[in-house]
Amino acid sequence: MSEGITIDKLTAVYIKIRDARSQLKKKFDDEDAELREQQDQIKHALLDYCNEAGVESARTKAGTIYRTVKTRYWTRDWESLYAFVVQNNMPELFEKRLNQGEIKRLLEEDPESVPPGLNSDTEYVINVRKI
Repeated sequence: MSEGITIDKLTAVYIKIRDARSQLKKKFDDEDAELREQQDQIKHALLDYCNEAGVESARTKAGTIYRTVKTRYWTRDWESLYAFVVQNNMPELFEKRLNQGEIKRLLEEDPESVPPGLNSDTEYVINVRKI
């Protein structure tokens, strides 16, 4: 460390920067939420226009609007879904990502039980709490 710079000063400056970033983020989030609400109202009005006019798209001087169908899927019965996936051999119904907490628990309980192909990256991080 350079002369005159102490752990106390670094910690205080770190907290000051973190607080300033938090305030900026809150301000951004608040303003963004307001703009998103305005956009949503306009989207609904444009969707109403398409529905009433019976069109899938419309060209305007400012740009082209078009509507598409968006479908999302989810389950409230994971046990039955897992059984379906196993029964029909369809693991592709799941996304490829690991449950970080469960992998950590597995390795803590049995360090020899490393799943094949598992990679890990460990680093030290600094956390700072305000007093």
